[in-house]
Amino acid sequence: MSQQSDVALAESLTEALGRVRQEIGTVVVGQKDVVEHLLVGLLAGGHCLLVGVPGLAKTLLVRSFAQVLDLSFNRVQFTPDLMPSDITGTEIIEEDAATGQKSFRFLPGPIFSNVLLADEINRTPPRTQSALLEAMQEHRVTAGGVTHLLPSPFYVLATENPIEQEGTYPLPEAQLDRFMFMLWVDYPSGEEEKQIVRLTTGTEHPPLESVLTGEQILAAQDLTRRVPADSDVIDAAVSLARRSRPGNEAPEFVKEWVAWGAGPRASQYLVLAAKALALLEGRLTPSVADVERLALPVLRHRIVTSFNAEAEGIGTPEIIARLVAEG
Repeated sequence: MSQQSDVALAESLTEALGRVRQEIGTVVVGQKDVVEHLLVGLLAGGHCLLVGVPGLAKTLLVRSFAQVLDLSFNRVQFTPDLMPSDITGTEIIEEDAATGQKSFRFLPGPIFSNVLLADEINRTPPRTQSALLEAMQEHRVTAGGVTHLLPSPFYVLATENPIEQEGTYPLPEAQLDRFMFMLWVDYPSGEEEKQIVRLTTGTEHPPLESVLTGEQILAAQDLTRRVPADSDVIDAAVSLARRSRPGNEAPEFVKEWVAWGAGPRASQYLVLAAKALALLEGRLTPSVADVERLALPVLRHRIVTSFNAEAEGIGTPEIIARLVAEG
């Protein structure tokens, strides 16, 4: 990243992303870490799974996020009767009024947007989940033997409710691995909740100003890939992922508490996310500290705890914190 044009682009991007956070902050109170991770995921070209109880403004956050970035937005409420074609689209028979000839025409589904909110993704059967997750990976949809490319940028933000598990279809580990981040949306502080009440019980609704276009975001994603990562950053990411696996390289507590560790995709996402975070903060290269800072959202859904950990009340956040501390 030694070219002067890249440096100038990085500086303008950092300034624009700062304005994005300010704009979102006028509508969404708090959740600064979540907003930061959403921006990191966007720059890195990943997707995010947001976990939080109802009423924490997850939908408002995602809608505002798309609006500030001048991106098309669709929301799908996942239900047990949702079919794959309800998301990806379907072919319909269309008759030409002049000739009377009939032909098939593809009617795009809501997935054909820049930002897709998959609300309560664990409430729909695996077949429908798989259709979405396949499109997330391939960035395209095939119907009737014809491939339709999804718009770029393409960003999926899925939500889960952690307290109501009856009648749900938990995502398998292989499908969870498609998400770059698992973000925990927590309750606001007391002061933040007072501010939320003031904003939402009045008549004023501040307008949001668009800051970045889709073309600018694609350029930013390309720039993120070109950010150089030193060997110590790559070593730190790979070491963190490998030590999470209960094998020869793992610490004793991992062998005791972990059934399955993070795969190679975790190492890739740790480095990509570190590059994006560096750009977000106006730095031209990531550090080992960036990798450690992003370890929780990247690894949280990639580590499967053992029965011993469950019996002792040990969760993945504690295991990840210890992996980072002893790295």
